Amino acid sequence: MALTGLVTLLVVTACGQGAAENRRVRIATGSQTAVYYAIGSAYSTIINRELPGTDAGVLTTAASAENMDLVVHGQAEVGFAQSDVLVTGGAPAPGLVALARVYDDLLHLVVRADSPIKDLTGLTGKRVSVGARGSGTAVTVRRLLSVAGMAGAVQSRDLGLDDSIEKLERGEIDAFFFSGGLPVTGIKQLGGRTGIRIVDLSEWAGELREAYSDVYVVRDVPTSAYSLPPVATIAVPNLLVVAATMPEDLAYDLTRLLMERRGELAAAHPAAERLELRAAISTLPVPLHPGAARYYRSVKP
Repeated sequence: MALTGLVTLLVVTACGQGAAENRRVRIATGSQTAVYYAIGSAYSTIINRELPGTDAGVLTTAASAENMDLVVHGQAEVGFAQSDVLVTGGAPAPGLVALARVYDDLLHLVVRADSPIKDLTGLTGKRVSVGARGSGTAVTVRRLLSVAGMAGAVQSRDLGLDDSIEKLERGEIDAFFFSGGLPVTGIKQLGGRTGIRIVDLSEWAGELREAYSDVYVVRDVPTSAYSLPPVATIAVPNLLVVAATMPEDLAYDLTRLLMERRGELAAAHPAAERLELRAAISTLPVPLHPGAARYYRSVKP
């Protein structure tokens, strides 16, 4: 009986040791109509399929600033974030590193087609959604209005993309800002229902670079994005960030899947078509995670 009991104990102990908990990979994204969510959802599917012992899922958030906060405080393992949100005073947020530069977010200023608003100064006195609290949009817009001398000049509404679209369509606001990769699904759908325009913001990129960070650049919104005349606007790189404490092997695998399965990610949203090795490593001033750096070295031509 004693021998039988000992064998049973050894078997139970061995089973218990082999039943390690799965690794959890929570991906902080954005609203369900945003680019982050589409790519993040496809990414989580790939991770669950190809990394045994890993449970991945997405978190719906207000986007960049909230995503950064969630990763810093251990409430998400991966987050999409604009690089201007990640850098304050020229220095990256402590404790955060990057897996890749994914694509550029373009700042959209959307108005109805018949709106008298033709440029940024036309927002004076208007009802304007400046982005949800905790979003990268809100950070960029606050800085933009400041360099333009328009802080306090608009009737601000702190709305996310979905609410902004709904209220512009109903005439309850005059304009809204949203920063996202091309094309933003919600804006494209709005254009199909209601005549809209996207206002040129390119003249302010230099002032933003001088006042805040050199991450701000000018990019074109082509006709193919929304079937509208092409327009130039402010853009900022978008990074996939993790905690510096993430295990190196996990960071390596997450980076590998991001790059090896970018065709699948692009099928979820065209913004992921911009994922490519040479651009992916350009995450400065946010450093690459050592695991991500190891992956990029392993595939360097």
